[in-house]
Amino acid sequence: MPAGSILVADDDTAIRTVLNQALSRAGYEVRLTGNASTLWRWVSQGEGDLVITDVVMPDENAFDLLPRIKKMRPNLPVIVMSAQNTFMTAIRASERGAYEYLPKPFDLKELIAIVGRALAEPKERPIGVKDDSEFESIPLVGRSAAMQEIYRVLARLMQTDLTVMITGESGTGKELVARALHDYGKRRNGPFVAINMAAIPRDLIESELFGHERGAFTGANNRATGRFEQAEGGTLFLDEIGDMPMEAQTRLLRVLQQGEYTTVGGRTPIKTDVRIVAASNKDLRILIQQGLFREDLFFRLNVVPLRLPPLRERIEDLPDLVRHFFALAEKDGLPAKKLDMQALERMKQHRWPGNVRELENLARRLAALYPQDVITASVIEGELAPPTSVSNGAGAPQTVDNLGGAVEMYLASHFAGFPNGMPPPGLYHRVLRELEVPLLTAALTATRGNQIRAADLLGLNRNTLRKKIRDLDIQVYRSGG
Repeated sequence: MPAGSILVADDDTAIRTVLNQALSRAGYEVRLTGNASTLWRWVSQGEGDLVITDVVMPDENAFDLLPRIKKMRPNLPVIVMSAQNTFMTAIRASERGAYEYLPKPFDLKELIAIVGRALAEPKERPIGVKDDSEFESIPLVGRSAAMQEIYRVLARLMQTDLTVMITGESGTGKELVARALHDYGKRRNGPFVAINMAAIPRDLIESELFGHERGAFTGANNRATGRFEQAEGGTLFLDEIGDMPMEAQTRLLRVLQQGEYTTVGGRTPIKTDVRIVAASNKDLRILIQQGLFREDLFFRLNVVPLRLPPLRERIEDLPDLVRHFFALAEKDGLPAKKLDMQALERMKQHRWPGNVRELENLARRLAALYPQDVITASVIEGELAPPTSVSNGAGAPQTVDNLGGAVEMYLASHFAGFPNGMPPPGLYHRVLRELEVPLLTAALTATRGNQIRAADLLGLNRNTLRKKIRDLDIQVYRSGG
């Protein structure tokens, strides 16, 4: 007896043949078609225990057909295949009720395993079809195998409230993934609140998270709401969770266990309905061994682990990413740019220690500072060259990789004639100002006044940049003004 009847729809004859052979060997009865109309006729007649369909077919797109299938036969599992391997494809498949999404090319053993699971536990997936305009700002870019797996995991998580732990190096896009989980999930109508543990003084983290009552500590002149209260009904993103002090970890564990918290200085427990997404660029297991992170909290947060690969592990995504960042720069009013093939090859050789954030910053610099429409390899070579090294006087090289180092190099080269190689008192700060003002102004102009992007471009803390803008009286670029 056949293990089940499979309906396969794909306009590619070779794929139909491969699927027919693989599924038949696995004991399934297989029916094949190259169009959506025949597939719909079979489904409407009650045939088949499972559907495997390509997205793009000659007569109809599977995404248009899926809602009709799920309405007529809600327990019929549908596996969607596509060569258009984007985040949008995975999300559309999930939103329209697909049991699973598989990017082409796919692994036949994996497909057979998915078919087996689907037939053993047929499920009705929630359907909430979105208009295509909602996908215009998809934040994730890439067609590599590593990104495909991320898309698939995200698609499965969209309609859940499971706690997610995102790990990865700095600059890999952890907050973008957290926002995608929120923006395309069932909490999309609630607030998305982010807090970076590394950017807040340790003695203020509990107050930032849970709020405080008037008089709770010196300077608490009024009641203040915390991030949990601000995120009620939505998503709270806890970035750099490894930097959370132990006292705050204990309070967070209570929230995850009991679904309630108290404000600093408060006594009445407050119920909370918040989805938690955490992120870290540190290995939390090592922090646990060092006694710096609670193991029980780790297990509470690590319900669904999601590792974001560094750019060097998905270098085949680089062309798509460059086009994406050039398009964003053009949308912000910067000139349109393209890379020639040699420039692209040079970029593929780079290790990208700053990951996708480093690439985005480079793309914006190229768009803002270079007049040519097509960026050449020589330009990229100059941009990606190792940092300049200068001597410290004892022969040891020093790397100049920040503004302070650049000023020191400037002084060393221009004022070596002064006694002991030192300029007159006060000159250092005058030169620093002369270098800082045009540099900060250029960064703000290139980012159209976006201080967050400008800070990333310069490698500065965002609060530091804001203070410099105020102290140096820098005129911030305003769009249209």
